Amino acid sequence: MIAFIGIGANLGDAQANVLDAIARLKALPGATLLGSSSLYRTAPIDSSGDDYVNAVASIDTTLAPQALLEALQEIELAHGRERPYRNAPRTLDLDLLLYGDETIATGTLSVPHPRMHERAFVLAPLLEIAPSVAIPGRGPAAGFVPQVADQFITRIA
Repeated sequence: MIAFIGIGANLGDAQANVLDAIARLKALPGATLLGSSSLYRTAPIDSSGDDYVNAVASIDTTLAPQALLEALQEIELAHGRERPYRNAPRTLDLDLLLYGDETIATGTLSVPHPRMHERAFVLAPLLEIAPSVAIPGRGPAAGFVPQVADQFITRIA
């Protein structure tokens, strides 16, 4: 199954944390890294703290969605991720954005990610590596770019 992972960090060495997350996705058992976007700097949304470093990675995985989520959370924990409150600054954040064309709604997982179409920090890197990707139930991701045009984002690497 092709899955897309949103990656972000704004605490510590955010750029190194994002690059390490990509390396860990490449080494993840049951997954093959298909590609990763450039790195982008973005201002926090509904949050505070330093600017974020963001990217999106694409994997081909045999892991079930919940198992993939748990593997992503293990990578976050390896970076000292804490969740003191919603949208708190973070050393590393990994979001399962898309899992094939599936729609998943459980107590712990919502796919497609419910706000991905509202975030430039998701759309820009996602469209860089998958320009024709569609968001199940919403349509082509590219169609949402005009709605996020006012959000600060710049490619950094």
